[in-house]
Amino acid sequence: MAKLDKQALESRDSMRTLMDEADCLIPQARVEQALDRMAEAITRDLGDKLPVFYCVMNGGLITTGHLLTRLGFPLEVDYLHATRYRSRLSGGELFWRVSPEIPMAGRHVVIVDDILDEGATLAAILDYCRQARAASVTTAVLVDKQHERKAVPDLSADYCGLAVADRYVFGFGMDYKGYWRNAPGIFAPKGL
Repeated sequence: MAKLDKQALESRDSMRTLMDEADCLIPQARVEQALDRMAEAITRDLGDKLPVFYCVMNGGLITTGHLLTRLGFPLEVDYLHATRYRSRLSGGELFWRVSPEIPMAGRHVVIVDDILDEGATLAAILDYCRQARAASVTTAVLVDKQHERKAVPDLSADYCGLAVADRYVFGFGMDYKGYWRNAPGIFAPKGL
């Protein structure tokens, strides 16, 4: 096994300290309950429509995986990768890494992501889906951050699991400087 250099050791230690000191805003059990509620609503609304679910990478990966196992109806899955963060703490210009492969035209589309913060990325993805002539487009996000800075007035998710305070959050798909997407729950760094 290769040894970590000094910078990598410092990063590892700072990320461990971050987690040790973080505030747990929502424990894993509440996340699981929220996913159950989302799955019930999605099943009720889309269970007979042969929808296609598009996971927004990387943040939506964990939410998508946990959500899809709760859906007992036929569906297709694809992904897209659009980001504004690129391992930074604040968003910048929209960057498309991967476009979806499954065509959206005439399909009932569900966009699954980890968080609705300001929503500029989600709004751009929704525009993309509409331009692709999807029959319908709905959104499912695990977390809605509560603030008045939405990119589009009245932007909200069709299916939302949890609301969080206006803090920087990580865990269950959301990252802190690229790390801790794997944290089992929703956390916020001390002081942020």
